[in-house]
Amino acid sequence: MGLDDDPLAVVDERLRVHGLVGLRVADASVMPTITSGNTNSPTIVIAEKASAMILDDKR
Repeated sequence: MGLDDDPLAVVDERLRVHGLVGLRVADASVMPTITSGNTNSPTIVIAEKASAMILDDKR
């Protein structure tokens, strides 16, 4: 996750894939730093936030 000019970033802060229109990624792979514990809870939070962002963008 990062800015357009970051060569290692695949998605922006709204989980949109750089260079593609209409595609978002909402899984553990978007975390810039993986947690040291279980990734299930942070992934659920990412998915909840993604659904809220998608709804906001449609308004």
